[in-house]
Amino acid sequence: MIIDTHVHLYDPMRPKGVSWPEPENQLLYRTNLPVHARAQAVPEGVTGVVVVEATNDLDDNQWILDLAEDDPFIVGLVGRIDPCIEDFARQVSRFAGSPIFQGIRFRGRPFYLEVENSSFLADMEVLADHDLVLDTMFTPEETDGFFTMLDRLPQLRVMIEHIAGVKIDGGKPDAAWHARMQRAAEYPNVYMKVSALMENSTIQPAPVDVDFYAPTIEALRSCFGDDRLVYGSNWPVCERAGTYARCMDIVRTYYENQSEEVRGKFFCGNSKDIYRWGTS
Repeated sequence: MIIDTHVHLYDPMRPKGVSWPEPENQLLYRTNLPVHARAQAVPEGVTGVVVVEATNDLDDNQWILDLAEDDPFIVGLVGRIDPCIEDFARQVSRFAGSPIFQGIRFRGRPFYLEVENSSFLADMEVLADHDLVLDTMFTPEETDGFFTMLDRLPQLRVMIEHIAGVKIDGGKPDAAWHARMQRAAEYPNVYMKVSALMENSTIQPAPVDVDFYAPTIEALRSCFGDDRLVYGSNWPVCERAGTYARCMDIVRTYYENQSEEVRGKFFCGNSKDIYRWGTS
C-alpha cells in the first residue's frame, strides 16, 4: 500500500467559491475532486490519500467528510480549525466524531509567538484530548513557541509538514534547520512529512535526479529514523515544480535500495501510526 498524506481537494465552481487559490492563479484555480486525485495518484501505485485543508471555511471540513463517505480512496482529513477563536472546542467536537477527521492545521497567523498570551495552548490541549493530530510548520522566529507547546503537551501528536521548509540545493541542508529538526525529533510524538520536495528546490523547474534530494532525505532519516517519516505529494501544488509522477519517482527511487520493511513504513505504516486511519 501507498498512502499519500498530503493532497488538497477543492472546487472554485461551488456557489460559495474558495478562499484559496485566487482566480489569478491559472495553474491551481481549478476543480480538484477525488476523481482528479485518483487520475494522478493511482497510476503511481497510491491506494489512499489524506486530504489536507485548502480553505478557511469551517464548513469545508464537512464537505470533505461528505466526499469521503462516497469514496474510500480518502482515508483521512486534516481539517482547518484555527485556534484562538471563541468556539474552538465546540468546532473540534463538531468534527472529531468522524473517523476520517484526524487532525487540523492552521495558517496565516504566527500562533507560536502567542503561546503565553492567548488561548493557543489550551486549544492545543483540546486537540490532544480528542486524540487528534496537529499538522504544522514553524519559522525560525517561532521556534521557542513551538517547543514550548511540545514541552507543555507531550501527549499531542504533531506532524511537521513539507520538510519544515528547508531549501534544497543538492547539498547538505542548512545547519540551523538541521539542529531544529534534531531537537524536534527528541519528542517521540513528532513526525515529519516528506512532502514539497520539488517545491523547496532552489532550481525550478525542479530537478528529477534523486541525488539532488538525497542529502535532505538522509538528514531527515538521521533525525527521525525510519519510524517517523511519511510520504506526501502536496498535489496539486507540486505541479508548480513538476508532475505528480516525478514527485513520486524521486522518493520511490531513493527508497528502492532500502529494505521492504523501511519502504513499507515510509509509504504506509508510519502514516497509519500517527493519523490512525482505517482503525474505526
